[in-house]
Amino acid sequence: MTRRTPAKVGSPLSEVDTPALIVDLDALERNLEVMAKAVEGTGARLRPHAKSHKCPEIGRRQMALGAVGVCCQKVSEAEAMVAGGINNVLVSNQVVGKPKLDRLAELGREAWVGVCVDDAGNVDDLNVAAARARTKLTVLVEIDVGAGRCGVPPGEAAVALAKHVRASEQLRFGGLQAYQGRAQHIRDFGERRRAVEAAAILTRQTVHALAADGLSCDIVGGAGTGTYAFETATGIYNELQVGSYVFMDADYGRNLGADGGPIDDFEQSLYVYTTVMSRPAGERAYVDAGLKAFSVDCGMPTVLDLDGATLERASDEHGALILSRPDGGPKLGDKIRLIPGHCDPTVNLYDWLVGIRGDRVECLWEISARGAVL
Repeated sequence: MTRRTPAKVGSPLSEVDTPALIVDLDALERNLEVMAKAVEGTGARLRPHAKSHKCPEIGRRQMALGAVGVCCQKVSEAEAMVAGGINNVLVSNQVVGKPKLDRLAELGREAWVGVCVDDAGNVDDLNVAAARARTKLTVLVEIDVGAGRCGVPPGEAAVALAKHVRASEQLRFGGLQAYQGRAQHIRDFGERRRAVEAAAILTRQTVHALAADGLSCDIVGGAGTGTYAFETATGIYNELQVGSYVFMDADYGRNLGADGGPIDDFEQSLYVYTTVMSRPAGERAYVDAGLKAFSVDCGMPTVLDLDGATLERASDEHGALILSRPDGGPKLGDKIRLIPGHCDPTVNLYDWLVGIRGDRVECLWEISARGAVL
């Protein structure tokens, strides 16, 4: 099936077909520059997470501003990035099963490829796959620093697994993956910082234990949009795997800064563009974007262009707006912008990013890693 584009380059925003995913290019570019400048002189490197944008064009722009490469969560995401011109990709996740391992190893013939492990048997399988592909893979040992997801315990268990990697002929020990994912959306500034500081203590202890066994960490990776400044300040993290900063979303907008107010490091650049398709009652309107157009795992999108309007509920193809001014409000055919609750899974619902500057479409970028779940 032809992947129909929702707009033409040069057309006014009002002519973009909906629902569409639009990105304010001015805001996006400022976000990229702010993050690039934030790490200057810190000793940390940027390795932004491509699972947020799934778009090689944005990955190339991040690397043009100094990023060493990108992260991905799936082999298919990594394949899309490499095909799109990204030559340095870390799969910041475990990869299990012969088909995926063979694809990962083959990808290592085209680009620098890293992967995370938390199991000795998986290390053996990676080694065999790399031998079949006649390549070498860089491997990070993932430690659980409080997220309660993947990873071996910090300390002795991590050292034992790293030594197993070192003994594998086709693998290189590259360092540690120490991501505190739960900390990203802790609202209170102090609590968020303390969660990262606790993770950094465990990470530092593990780095020192590895060094005592002659294992150096070229990469100590982690961090995210909600905590990157804290990881940088610890001095132990040297790669920051920030992702959502390029777009932002309503959920990140709820995090608080040191003064108790909203954080304003980055601007909202991503929107779901939608059309009012029904006005059955004065206090209600329905738009043509529903559950197939935005993610609701972090709550409903917020409404940007209508004062007092809220998106109360959604079905597959409808979003229900509740209006505070039933005597006015939008007309049939009016178009509005929604701020998604969670940008990453929302992006995964679309084939194209519509880049706008002012009220004109400047570009169309393919979201080539859309649906990359293998």
